[in-house]
Amino acid sequence: MGSAIRKYEHGLQHIGIPCSSMEETAAYYEKLGFEIKYRSSVNGQPVCFLQLDDLMIEAYQESPVAQRDGAINHFSIDVSDIEAAFAEAKKMGLALCDDHVNFLPFWENGVRFFTVTGPDMERIEFCQKL
Repeated sequence: MGSAIRKYEHGLQHIGIPCSSMEETAAYYEKLGFEIKYRSSVNGQPVCFLQLDDLMIEAYQESPVAQRDGAINHFSIDVSDIEAAFAEAKKMGLALCDDHVNFLPFWENGVRFFTVTGPDMERIEFCQKL
């Protein structure tokens, strides 16, 4: 049995990891072979997307960070139609963290996204690059 939201999903977009020092985090992941693909900031806090083949990490600086096992903030599913995915998520009764689709000016044309929580309070973001 398939899910109606599945027709909009195209796999993993990124994994969101909060960090206390963007420069340390970027340097560490570069040592592992990741390449910096995009840098920006949100409310004055640095954000960096690092890629290794088909794995993308969104590192973003904030304080404080948990600095413990299980501290990854979210994973993001790439979607083709964010409004349709949001409507399906509401129809399915998913635990929405947002009452609307959000926008950030990342990448060339920005991204639109919303977040839900899973059964163990894990955060799942649905995101469309514009």
